[in-house]
Amino acid sequence: MINIGEVIETNDMIEKENLDVRTITLGISLLDCIDSDLNRLNENIYNKITTVAKDLVAVGQSIENNYCIPIVNKRISVTPIALVGGAACKCPEDFVTIAQTLDRAAKKVGVNFIGGFSALVAKGMTTADENLIRSIPQALATTDFVCSSVNLGSTKTGINMDAVRLMGEIVKKTAEATKEQDSLGCAKLVVFCNAPDDNPFMAGAFHGVTEADAIINVGVSGPGVVKTALEKVRGESFEVLCETIKKTAFKVTRVGQLVAKEASRKLGIPFGIIDLSLAPTPAIGDSVADILCEIGLEHAGAPGTTAALALLNDQVKKGGIMASSYVGGLSGAFIPVSEDQGMINAVEAGALTLEKLEAMTCVCSVGLDMIAIPGDTRDTTIAGIIADEMAIGMINQKTTAVRLIPVIGKDVGETVEFGGLLGYAPIMPVNQFSCDAFVNRQGRIPAPIHSFKN
Repeated sequence: MINIGEVIETNDMIEKENLDVRTITLGISLLDCIDSDLNRLNENIYNKITTVAKDLVAVGQSIENNYCIPIVNKRISVTPIALVGGAACKCPEDFVTIAQTLDRAAKKVGVNFIGGFSALVAKGMTTADENLIRSIPQALATTDFVCSSVNLGSTKTGINMDAVRLMGEIVKKTAEATKEQDSLGCAKLVVFCNAPDDNPFMAGAFHGVTEADAIINVGVSGPGVVKTALEKVRGESFEVLCETIKKTAFKVTRVGQLVAKEASRKLGIPFGIIDLSLAPTPAIGDSVADILCEIGLEHAGAPGTTAALALLNDQVKKGGIMASSYVGGLSGAFIPVSEDQGMINAVEAGALTLEKLEAMTCVCSVGLDMIAIPGDTRDTTIAGIIADEMAIGMINQKTTAVRLIPVIGKDVGETVEFGGLLGYAPIMPVNQFSCDAFVNRQGRIPAPIHSFKN
């Protein structure tokens, strides 16, 4: 039974500590939309999305009103479009028309973002995969709500270095194509190693081919709640620290479970997973970096940061896994720079560098996220950074990702303003030494020895 003390505690989390349900994401399979005629394919996609998702926003708002729980985003993820469009799309421009159809559908049903303009190329690229990847700059420049992702490697298959090299070029071209918006297109483009196919968080969400026809996934976030809880045990032992994080994560996940079950019931769509991720926002008091400082660091990036982040990530997962039978997605701590005021402060203080962020990705939930870099950064340098992050994911059997934003026309010392949940970011310096000869090799990096488990 829930007692009045727990009700008051949850209410305080929402009103004072920035607890929110970050997203209800409706996953929709588009496999039954496949057609060899491009016009019919686009029509099928638009009709299915606008039919299945027609009540998503209204249901989200009704749950907010009934339970007084903020639900920040209502989103859609779809089957990777490289799979859906392969029969009809003969060139990159054909895939752009699908992106524009997704955008129209997203606007029709009123969601914040639609993800799944994606390709899965961990081992090799089909013609459709390559055409979709080459269409990304134009697709993101001509749409508002479409998000794109490409999975470049996995522990089982290794890293597709041909695709890594290509994505270095595509990130730069996307930056150029959206330079009038401070290269905003790159904020909607992420590359993965070991991408989960039940991820509700953008820009990496897509509806996996192993999923049902439609599914409800919920992402919960509560950095402010965790920080407030840790303030009450300041100076206590690691045992007390860990127990506090774990218990708080449990409570936060239960809120997500409630919302997910209710959304599933109202929409008549099966419940998939809860993703408990400490995903920060630019709001004061909603920062993962501030949690690290509360654990005992002067700034994120100080010695001990990786250990503190590892502790935080592990305890969040342990608490969340006990609160729901179906925990999935990325669950853990995100460390985006532009979306976390504490991270921004650490960069500006000189405590946090790109190399330290890379070390932190070995133990966090995702990877190098929402990092603004100089606009003149070379394609091959971007590819090298991506390769490093893919290697961390492959060897450690974890999801890693890269969302770099080379801001055209800006350099170290300047800042870029994205607005909303995307926040703002200082331009971070990038190592200037060349990796051209490395990334220009052809083929793939083999899977590690521990991938052979059959």
